[in-house]
Amino acid sequence: MSLKKPLLNSSLVIQKAQRVFDIEISALKNLRDRIDFEFEKAVNILISCNGKIITTGVGKSGHVAKKVASTLSSTGAPAVFLHPSEALHGELGTISQEDVMLAFSSSGESQEVLSLVPYAKRLNIPLISITNNKDSTLAKLSDVHLCLYVEKEACPLALAPTSTSTASMVLGDALAMVLLELKNFTPQDFAIRHPGGSLGRKLKQVRDLCHTGDNLPMVSEDASLLDAIMQMTGKGFGATAVVNSEGKLTGIITDGDLRRFFQKHKELKDSKARDAMTKNPKTTTMDELAVSALRRMEEHKITVLIVIDNSVPIGIIHMHDILRAKVV
Repeated sequence: MSLKKPLLNSSLVIQKAQRVFDIEISALKNLRDRIDFEFEKAVNILISCNGKIITTGVGKSGHVAKKVASTLSSTGAPAVFLHPSEALHGELGTISQEDVMLAFSSSGESQEVLSLVPYAKRLNIPLISITNNKDSTLAKLSDVHLCLYVEKEACPLALAPTSTSTASMVLGDALAMVLLELKNFTPQDFAIRHPGGSLGRKLKQVRDLCHTGDNLPMVSEDASLLDAIMQMTGKGFGATAVVNSEGKLTGIITDGDLRRFFQKHKELKDSKARDAMTKNPKTTTMDELAVSALRRMEEHKITVLIVIDNSVPIGIIHMHDILRAKVV
């Protein structure tokens, strides 16, 4: 298939694209500088929500509302998108008295969105709106209104929502990220909500990959070195944890430790585990991200970490466990 001759030269095409960026960046800078106490009020309402955040909107605003709901849910603030038209045909039951409604409408006059306002008022749930018209009907009916202050759309016809859609999305992201920080949301919390795909693999914790129970090689300090070797051979990790009389981790014996020991002592006679162990070994916990554990192994040029809980060995993780899981 032959390509049609370009209608514009490449330089002009690039300039037109850059114009879109410039207009939308300008809109975001303007919005950033006008964030005020209304934003703080919205955050206080959202963080106090005992139910879920109901986002709603139609058209481009509906797509933004759907994305914001997804971002909120994945970062610790349960949210669902409710299409206003579907709500009026049976899905109003999605809303409970514990919820908060977050409504998006560029004009603030979308009849579909406005039709939800009486129901929100009847349930006495807070209504937060995001519009580009502070004098709109939706803005006036809201408990908190966040204005976008967009002066110019990037659309050369001034028709297609562009700058307003971008500003709405970023404002929604700002709400979600502030809530994330105030809730002390951690990478581990994020991992729980993203178990699938490459992101889920990267966020796997040590608990997801380590070996516990009878699979954990472990001997006491007073055990014979032969017993330690049997543990290492039987469990197949090339290492064994060494504990004191209280069951606390005091050392580790690896294949390298054994080679160094035999270079000096030549025989096993009367040798104990404590004689060959490396004291104060590197450890990890069940809650640590596997990728962080791998980074420590690489940094210290080791292949295993003992998993501890209050200094008591409860598992072991090998570098190969992490690599097989395709965490990196």
